[in-house]
Amino acid sequence: MHSLRTRLQQIDGQNYKAYKSLQGRYRFDHFELWIDHVQGDPFADPSRMRLRIPALTAALPTQSYVDPTCCLALEDFLCRCLAQSIAQHVKGDRGSGRSGEIQIASCGQQVLQRDALIVDNGAIEARIGLALPASGRRILGEDALSMLFEELPRLAQALQYTQLDTQALQNHLDCALDQRFLRAYLEQQNLVAFVGDGAILPRRSGIDDRPLRQNAVPFHAPPELAREPVLPCSGKIRGMGIPRGVTLIVGGGFNGKSTLLQALERGVYNHIPGDGREHVICDASAVKIRSEDGRSINKIDISAFINNLPLGKDSQLFCSDNASGSTSQAANIIEALCCNANCLLIDEDTSASNFMIRDQRMQRLVTAEQEPITPLISRIKELYPQQGVSTILVSGGTSAYFEVADRVILMDQYHAKDVSCQVRDLVSDAPEPPLTVPAAVSLAHCRQQTAARYLEGSRLQLGTRPKIQAFDCQQLRLGDYRIEMGHVEQLLEPGQLRAIGWLISQWACTATYDISLLEALQLALSRLDAQGLDRLSPYYPEPHGGLARPRLYELFAALNRCREL
Repeated sequence: MHSLRTRLQQIDGQNYKAYKSLQGRYRFDHFELWIDHVQGDPFADPSRMRLRIPALTAALPTQSYVDPTCCLALEDFLCRCLAQSIAQHVKGDRGSGRSGEIQIASCGQQVLQRDALIVDNGAIEARIGLALPASGRRILGEDALSMLFEELPRLAQALQYTQLDTQALQNHLDCALDQRFLRAYLEQQNLVAFVGDGAILPRRSGIDDRPLRQNAVPFHAPPELAREPVLPCSGKIRGMGIPRGVTLIVGGGFNGKSTLLQALERGVYNHIPGDGREHVICDASAVKIRSEDGRSINKIDISAFINNLPLGKDSQLFCSDNASGSTSQAANIIEALCCNANCLLIDEDTSASNFMIRDQRMQRLVTAEQEPITPLISRIKELYPQQGVSTILVSGGTSAYFEVADRVILMDQYHAKDVSCQVRDLVSDAPEPPLTVPAAVSLAHCRQQTAARYLEGSRLQLGTRPKIQAFDCQQLRLGDYRIEMGHVEQLLEPGQLRAIGWLISQWACTATYDISLLEALQLALSRLDAQGLDRLSPYYPEPHGGLARPRLYELFAALNRCREL
């Protein structure tokens, strides 16, 4: 501590690079400071530092971190507390560039595994970025002293249990335990999703994921689908259980169909208390499927949906640098099946119409022999009995899926109604003639062929430490390559995309033909679970601080969109 103060006084006014001499470990009264990396200039990314608070000083209750679910929720809670403390105590704007800034990875409405803050046997380690201050390229020593000796101690103190809102912390832990119970409840009750009564599904805007507060209609389960699980912390609740199989969500425009589906998309993750979606739980492997014009497809077997292409183009090893709506949607389904998705979430608004249905007149004009596309409606009933994959489909413009739906939920002015019996009556009164389609390859075959692919990682010239950047959740920069991820809708935070980048980088350096691409990615994620996100850091054994764990599907999706492969 004293050596750090002395060194800062000595380098005051010197060239910015003199800050490099600060790297190392320093003991303060109630915490340790590790300065792992010092930025090269005040306009660069902030210097990487760690605040480590010993277990005795942190004084966290043992029950808050011995259970893995609780520990993850605790880390999430402390990370948010630190972000609030930074906003409250850090002056910022102390000179040129980013001088005076202190930051920690931001958290959204979901609880993710992140490396920004770690609790290890009661000790807390926060990984922060601190932009050391300068005027031009001259060190502002006094401002640096203020940041390191006044602001940092306040931030460290804010993480001690005695300074926390203990009731809010307990709510955070209870919420995580209840959501874990609901995920097990889905499995026990043969459900694919659950939406609790009172849930606030709509968000404030397309760029603000917080719950809508004004004029939001709380969700209420229709009696036919109502379930009443007894949660370990909140007790008995009521909500809508969606059984496995094919579920259709219908209704007029602006009545809440897509809002319900979007809530289910995010239900693969746990949510924080007060989000409004705490009791909206979906099978953790569920994948949102959409069309994706222009995406890159690399050796995906889409022959279950698209076959007999003109000019003899191969659909069993289908490749395209500019996929159509139908081919991209077919590829997205096969990718999800490869990743063992148990549920597909589909909205007709973001789907290719010719992939979804073909009406009778079109069938008469364009015969089955002339049409290479086998629409989803012809294969959707195979998904659950043969592949164990359920489908939740939003449809507002066609009744075509009435014939294949196991149940139909009508959204009427944001209220859910089970109209399955009414739909069955409509179908029995005027049944649609079956669609004539050419013989197609089985879904199981496409799944197996695609999962068994080998891709050559060495074709990506990345080097040992490529530059990896995440531009929101829209694009991944991987060395000189760009991977478009804007339509992979269940990516939530840039930290997930950064982690995907480093996972791909590691795969590219070690890829062999001993195991398939999918097996290699599954193995990489299992290592991540065993060793933690720190092992993924390009600075290992120093942590990165800006990573979050991705799912297998999003990792697989990124590699399948890499045009250079």
